[in-house]
Amino acid sequence: MNTILLLEDEESVNRGIAFTLEKEGYQVIPCTTIEQASKNFERNEIQLIICDITLPDGNGLNLIRMIRRKSNVHIICLTALDQEIDQVMGYEAGADDYIAKPFSLSVLSLKINAFFKKQLTTDSGITESGDIRLSFHEMQIWKCGEEISLTKNEWKLLQAFIGHPKQIMSKRQLLEQLYDMEGDFVEENTIAVNILRLREKIEGDPTNPQYIKNIRGIGYIWDKECVKK
Repeated sequence: MNTILLLEDEESVNRGIAFTLEKEGYQVIPCTTIEQASKNFERNEIQLIICDITLPDGNGLNLIRMIRRKSNVHIICLTALDQEIDQVMGYEAGADDYIAKPFSLSVLSLKINAFFKKQLTTDSGITESGDIRLSFHEMQIWKCGEEISLTKNEWKLLQAFIGHPKQIMSKRQLLEQLYDMEGDFVEENTIAVNILRLREKIEGDPTNPQYIKNIRGIGYIWDKECVKK
């Protein structure tokens, strides 16, 4: 079942959206504050986010920016601000779509159904890189055909690298993948330890890595091409 994170502070609108989408067969996690939404995003496997902009504890665009640093999840902005500049700001923050209030629940439902239908026909969730094969839908990974077990942190790191192959990622960026906060009080050695453990599972020779390479003084890079199936 596809899970949708709904962030809308107006109770009647929140209930109406949740009721409509649940009738369509989706699991909906309703939230009314940015704090609730942030916690639920970390605790659940979310496939789509509906995000209001004006909220009691801040601006939804900041949440979108934070989530976009960690994930490519589909995000729909939901706001009463119907000016072009507001739409531009939403897209620049990382939103994929935009609906202005007042809106039709049937239109919102159609947009969401179209997105998931497209996902089924274009994205199997399988990615191959070298002799590694991954299914992010099923949270499974195989090395030379043999399944490997990863911890939650190892999966987060792997998702960051696979999402940005051949791109240098700083320790700061990787810390943001592992923790809700930006990691100001987290020891940088944490990244090195987690990468060492991940290398031990996916590299043929962890002392001479072919996948995750260290760029001295900068960070790390996934040094293999990734192909989606």
